[in-house]
Amino acid sequence: MSVEKEVPANYLGFDRNIFPGGGALPILRKTFAFSAYWLNAPPGEKTNTWLGQRELLRAHGFGFLLLFRGPRSRELKDESAAAEKGTRDARSAASAAKSEGFPGQAIIFLDIEEGGRLPAAYHSYLRAWTAELSHAGYRAGAYCSGIPVKEPGAAITTADDIRAHAPSKDFVFFIFNDVCPPSPGCTFPQNPPSPAIGGIPYAEVWQFAQSPRRTERTVHCAPGYHKDGNCYVPGDAAHAWFLDVDTADSSDPSNAATTSK
Repeated sequence: MSVEKEVPANYLGFDRNIFPGGGALPILRKTFAFSAYWLNAPPGEKTNTWLGQRELLRAHGFGFLLLFRGPRSRELKDESAAAEKGTRDARSAASAAKSEGFPGQAIIFLDIEEGGRLPAAYHSYLRAWTAELSHAGYRAGAYCSGIPVKEPGAAITTADDIRAHAPSKDFVFFIFNDVCPPSPGCTFPQNPPSPAIGGIPYAEVWQFAQSPRRTERTVHCAPGYHKDGNCYVPGDAAHAWFLDVDTADSSDPSNAATTSK
């Protein structure tokens, strides 16, 4: 008698800079198992509309993907100053996580928006960020590019560059790669792809669609993006909540849905 292998389950999630509002959650929950949750002001925003929304999201059955906006490389003047900032930012991230009720050992992903190889100062920042989060009782990860950037004689992804500098052996990667292929584009498959298909085999979360779409990266994607360039979930007939689409091997990628002790 043959024994069928159990296929590991993957889960869809969404992220966006602005909290969509309580009225959106029943609609979004029909498609998504988890939601991103910002611990500081997201890129381009002066305020953070996610704070205070944890219990409402939990009540609708969402898992979490905790995010903290990181610095740009140009903000890090040298390795010493970068390490000091990494420590300060980790303390701020841990403090926000605790204030919001997220449990110890939850994974907090540093949002790194730039691609390619990072300067030495950024790796100093990441080592300090990781060490201080661990000291505060949390785990460290990063949201970073999984898109190869050409260099003379080679190509590099930000994820591989970070991993080569080993901020910690259990550092967790949430990568973005919306290039089609491997991305399926703005789609919402019932059987989501594995994060490893995004080009970084060790990634635990993969963002495969972004709003607005980057035309040069999504020209070969299947139809799905709206004519305004954004990605909307099925059920959002008014196109009220443009979002990014993620897949993970857990319905709670930050391990943050349990009650804080």
